[in-house]
Amino acid sequence: MPLLSRALSVFPVVVVAGARQVGKTTLVRELCPGPKRRYYTLDSLDILAQAKENPDSLLEDLPVTLDEVQRAPELLLAVKRAVDRGRVAGGILLTGSANFSLLRSVADSLAGRAVYLELSPFCRDEWRGSRKSLDLIECLFSDKPEMDAWQGPRVDWHKMLCRGGFPPALDIDEDAARGMWFGGYVQTYLERDLRQLSNVASLGDFQTLMRLAAGRTARLLNESDLARDAGITQPTCHRHMQWLEVGCLISRLEAFHINASSGMRKAKKLMWQDSGLAAWLAGIRAPSDVANRPDEGFWLEQAVFQTLQVWRGMDSPSRKIFHWRDGGKRDVDFILETPQGIVGLKIKASQSVTPSDCIGLRALSSAMPTGRRFLRGVVLYGGTEPRSLGGEIYALPWSHLV
Repeated sequence: MPLLSRALSVFPVVVVAGARQVGKTTLVRELCPGPKRRYYTLDSLDILAQAKENPDSLLEDLPVTLDEVQRAPELLLAVKRAVDRGRVAGGILLTGSANFSLLRSVADSLAGRAVYLELSPFCRDEWRGSRKSLDLIECLFSDKPEMDAWQGPRVDWHKMLCRGGFPPALDIDEDAARGMWFGGYVQTYLERDLRQLSNVASLGDFQTLMRLAAGRTARLLNESDLARDAGITQPTCHRHMQWLEVGCLISRLEAFHINASSGMRKAKKLMWQDSGLAAWLAGIRAPSDVANRPDEGFWLEQAVFQTLQVWRGMDSPSRKIFHWRDGGKRDVDFILETPQGIVGLKIKASQSVTPSDCIGLRALSSAMPTGRRFLRGVVLYGGTEPRSLGGEIYALPWSHLV
């Protein structure tokens, strides 16, 4: 992960956050081996006790890696003191199963001292040791992208959706056995990780909310409706959704704002960071279950997002993902933004593309103000041939992304 190596050469504190079982420990131990960098994990009960009772003692000999630090938030104040005594680039590497940048108390203690990196679940190509899908996304920002590189065979994206991106789940071929793993994962999250982050009164209500939220993936998030269906109050629903986001299980995509008077709806779009976990929570137990659902198109968006978030994580400070819709019915499923410009994506399950599929992309292109560069729009569809649709709008197969 070049971004992590670069961050360690600049910042005194580097934080690698991500859901449990996503591969954080493997990453930091393989990237920073050797006797010079000490490694402590707070999953060890004696190290956890030391972190709570005498946290400064773990920071006396730098550089050091501290794993799963969300288990002892008081350790972050000791990190602040250590940095204030003397800044050493890469001196402290922290990992945690929580997005610390969303926790106000933690973020304030590390303000100006740390950079936050988020490790997402694997996408298909990444797990296979290939960068092709990520390079294809990157090429969309070039002056003349290679459209022929997108040509590919039809694929069954339902299988990729159900496997998700957690390494242990990817190693399980049988659907029923993988389902047992996801069930254990949810139970561990509820009984361990969540209780470390928040004092949730009813784990049953929280699990009900998780299942209902999974069924709303790739849609605009209406917390009032979600709270009503879950049988809880709207403030409770809001807090629970915040903890799912802090726990790196969901992402809430911001609406893309063209200008202050554009009349756009400001609702956020709900996406799960792991498609397999979301599918299991929604009652999808096998790839064949997806094809029989009326919301199949939304699950295709979730499958594509599995790759998009890995692309974003490769340089999260300069890569952003939004969604867009105007006051009418015109919308763009994903907007990717980098310093080079903006690329809009419309996801379509069908093997054909019609002019109506481009309406949202052309509307977005026309609405862009001076100073913000719209590079191109893409209809990702289930066919096999890439082609131009005119005016920097293209139809490209989604096969390499799912």
